[in-house]
Amino acid sequence: MRRSRHTTGSVKSTDSRRATRHPALDASVQEGIRVLDIEARAVLDLKARLDGRFAQVVTFLYDCQGKVVISGMGKSGLIGQKIAATLASTGTPSFFLHPAEGVHGDLGMLARRDVLIAISNSGETQEVLQLLPFVKRLNVPVVAMTGKMTSTLAKNSDVTLDVSVNEEACPLGLAPTASTTATLAMGDALAVALLQKRGFKHDDFAQFHPGGTLGRRLLVKVRDLMQHGDNLPRVRETVSGADTILEMTSKKLGLTTVVNAKGALYGIVTDGDLRRFIQGGGNFSTVTARDLASRHPKTIGPDELATTAVALMERHSITALVVLDAPKRLAGVIHLHDLLKHGIV
Repeated sequence: MRRSRHTTGSVKSTDSRRATRHPALDASVQEGIRVLDIEARAVLDLKARLDGRFAQVVTFLYDCQGKVVISGMGKSGLIGQKIAATLASTGTPSFFLHPAEGVHGDLGMLARRDVLIAISNSGETQEVLQLLPFVKRLNVPVVAMTGKMTSTLAKNSDVTLDVSVNEEACPLGLAPTASTTATLAMGDALAVALLQKRGFKHDDFAQFHPGGTLGRRLLVKVRDLMQHGDNLPRVRETVSGADTILEMTSKKLGLTTVVNAKGALYGIVTDGDLRRFIQGGGNFSTVTARDLASRHPKTIGPDELATTAVALMERHSITALVVLDAPKRLAGVIHLHDLLKHGIV
């Protein structure tokens, strides 16, 4: 008996699920692998669809003189909120408009210079479609992100991005899974392409992330965290070994800087230098800071980012850097403990 087209599709879907089975794995792990396989394919399939329409959307957003407004219902709305947040954090004024709230008074958020990105997998979501007449009257460009290129939404948009998927990861084919993942990935692709087109830099990104760990990493400079003034361990090169150890102990950084008569940096004495001196049979009764010092410590400028200090410490397997604001002119010391305490690491 011949199978119907619907039955054939079901068999093919079952076979694709079986293909990812690993007999030695727990059933739930196998199911997780199957889901990730489907969603990974859904994202990779988008690459072939990035054509002139994608470039046109990026241009729309780049040229937008107002705000980029994202709208969608249900799971599409949740994805839209994330896309709006990503755009806003990368320099594009953007917010999410709930379509149901929009047709009940919130359409005042839209203005003539805005761009609307409407998200609907079916392209037939009534709440989203009800926005279109008002949007058209404002002459606001409409970008559709949909899984149905022949849908009402696609036909009534200026540009449509195809985010369709071959199958949902949900075995019932009901819960939005692969389709929402594909839409989210397309939104990220737009945001990053727009970021590149704008020439968005680290400093620009930092302005939009002043709080939290990310803000600290992007904004905090070495001068903000370094030990300086009375907290800076410092001895003259002529002081005794005993006085050098006293300075190191009192400042509790496991080191002291060593300066010459003019205050210029001569070197640095660390706990490691002391251990090596003792192991070599050295006599502290006659030694000076000059004798103990390492002449070429790793240095950094005060206006470098604190994250740059972390990278230097990791690269050289050390826990502190001498801060110089000019050649040989000592400004401070930055220690790994300070970076840890302020959440930079």
